[in-house]
Amino acid sequence: MNNELYADGISEITVTNSVVMIDLTSLSATEKDGKNNPKPVFRQRIIMPVDAFANAVDLMQEALAGLAKAGAVRRLSDVQKMPRVVPAEAR
Repeated sequence: MNNELYADGISEITVTNSVVMIDLTSLSATEKDGKNNPKPVFRQRIIMPVDAFANAVDLMQEALAGLAKAGAVRRLSDVQKMPRVVPAEAR
């Protein structure tokens, strides 16, 4: 059996004692915000011990480093190091 869950993001991470709760969200197909954009809505919660969360963060950082090295994503720190191009007419 293979259960999969799609999430557009994480809306909140709560730490209580030795437990971490991660709330996953998806963009609603029916609910819209004031600008007519899909609203993020709660989908599911991941609950894990703090040590498992720390291990998961390490694993995600390794995955992110691989994605950045492959050019699939840019880290904010890399973007800030890039030279700023100013159009000639703005000089």
